[in-house]
Amino acid sequence: MEQVIQMNTSTDKLLYAKEVSMGFDGKTIIEKININLKENEIVSLLGQSGIGKTTLFNVLSGLYIPDNGKVFLKGEDITGKPGHISYMLQKDLLLPYMTVLDNTVLPLVIKGENKKKARERAGSLFEKFGLEGCEKKYPSQLSGGMRQRAALLRTYLSSQGIALLDEPFSALDALTKSAMQKWYLNIMQEIKLSTIFITHDIDEAILLSDRIYIMGGKPGKIIAEIVISTAKPRPQDFNLSEEFLKYKKQIVEKIEGK
Repeated sequence: MEQVIQMNTSTDKLLYAKEVSMGFDGKTIIEKININLKENEIVSLLGQSGIGKTTLFNVLSGLYIPDNGKVFLKGEDITGKPGHISYMLQKDLLLPYMTVLDNTVLPLVIKGENKKKARERAGSLFEKFGLEGCEKKYPSQLSGGMRQRAALLRTYLSSQGIALLDEPFSALDALTKSAMQKWYLNIMQEIKLSTIFITHDIDEAILLSDRIYIMGGKPGKIIAEIVISTAKPRPQDFNLSEEFLKYKKQIVEKIEGK
């Protein structure tokens, strides 16, 4: 397998962070970050805990204004402007007193969309997201995997074709997580949702991603970009292949600074 660690210089960028730096109380957390996301891509962000991945997500989503640098969406400067990019945290954050349908349309209603129309729009996607028949149920009546599907549907509905996912499957058991990963690959390709997600699971990143950014150092920087060139949909036993293990070895060595 050819060397795949490289820095991307493509101008075909849907989302682009340029030279982003951010710190708190005089301490720099992330420094001169340059990352991009193309249409219909899944990009992972890998790095040790405390490296600044969540800080970067908060900048990308507009929740933080960086000390330096800019964030662009389709060429428009959206630095420090929330509401342009959907951001899903580790927990599903479904409201227990609202039905699953009303949970999924909540961001749309908050933005002023007609509730009836929002429900119709969301309801038309319940089958696609594997939630058919759950419209009138409450979150407590759903399994962990189903709750995550509902949260992902809510994220998709409020997106502009881009979503940031912060360890979306980390709370699931191993079997459910594996099933969700396969479902996620299929659904995200079908609905054309470009995604950047944080994960600490190297196997997950390799299985799902088109590209992987690795963060390292203090302050956190992008130290490598790895392109997963294996075509999707990937073989059923891809995670057992020699190619997969070579990707994994490269990533571990980069994270450990070897």
